[in-house]
Amino acid sequence: MARRNRRYAVPGVAQGMQTLKANVMKNEGYRVDPDRPDDVKYEVAKELGIPLQPGNNGTLTTESAGQVGGKIGGSMVREMIRLAQEQLANTEQQSR
Repeated sequence: MARRNRRYAVPGVAQGMQTLKANVMKNEGYRVDPDRPDDVKYEVAKELGIPLQPGNNGTLTTESAGQVGGKIGGSMVREMIRLAQEQLANTEQQSR
């Protein structure tokens, strides 16, 4: 999987997204280096039985790559939804 240059809709959130990824995957039970949260993909791939290695993974199927990214991204999305719901609930309580 090649590293992509991600462009976020909100400037300056890249570090926050990396921190979120590290925290979410740590809570999922993975060993995460906070300085290199992207490396958790190798642990996830190993758990799923997918031969993902640093460097060229040209023989990896799109489906396999999607399984790894989906597990990480899905966990992040669930956490972002939980945080948004919590924030909405707090906002509603404060406005009463």
